[in-house]
Amino acid sequence: MSDAAQPTAAEVRAAAEAVKTALDRHLAAVERRSGEDDPAVYEAFNELAAAAEEYDELLYDRYDEVTPFEIPGTDDALPPYQGPEEANALSVLIRRDYTVVESQRLLAQAQRVADLDAGGRGSGGSADTVHSALGVLFGEFEPDEISSRHKEFGLEEGDSTLWVTAVDGPAEPGEWLDAPFDQADPHRVVCRFDVSVVFDDELDDEGLHGLDGLDADVDIDPDVAVPLDEIDVDSDADADAESDADPGPDPDSDVRGVGRAGR
Repeated sequence: MSDAAQPTAAEVRAAAEAVKTALDRHLAAVERRSGEDDPAVYEAFNELAAAAEEYDELLYDRYDEVTPFEIPGTDDALPPYQGPEEANALSVLIRRDYTVVESQRLLAQAQRVADLDAGGRGSGGSADTVHSALGVLFGEFEPDEISSRHKEFGLEEGDSTLWVTAVDGPAEPGEWLDAPFDQADPHRVVCRFDVSVVFDDELDDEGLHGLDGLDADVDIDPDVAVPLDEIDVDSDADADAESDADPGPDPDSDVRGVGRAGR
């Protein structure tokens, strides 16, 4: 950065004073908090984080120095909570991204399910397009099962997120079906859980210390899954039992949760 573009000493001093003011406001909000999820505390927290980040940047630009504070990134932060103080009704909003990487596998597996549903090979409905194949598979299997067995279906997982949001009360049957995602309000998120391979870059040796005792000769294959033709797709009991199983995060991804209790 050129000298002309550098902040002045007065600007750095003003930013430092802003941090002091934000610290006082945050402490006052904490002392007056009305509950665990007091929105005034979250607002003061966000103001303090913004002031500290501004000061850190100006200090570095002017003096090539940094502060010892870790500034929370915006991707990890939740906006101030504005939902009901006691969440008696919830909506769980889930997004999972996939890429179709093996369309022929997708079509073959969907056709197999269609044939089994119809009682015999070759007698089921058509699953000869990607759209129809996706309809067959997502209509037959629970989303969690597709997530845990996506490679069998020719899919590759991308990012995913789960939001637990507070709502004012239970919805009437069919009330929100025409616009199911209108309630995706970040200000009503109680907690959220994100899965993405980008988090892998943030893992360090401390995060992997639990793997030190593993035998290097052990070969773990994350792709092993039960063949599709061994599943009785007509058995509701089997399907329910499989859907209750927690597939866990993708072995190639890391999961990050953000909740109101720990900013």
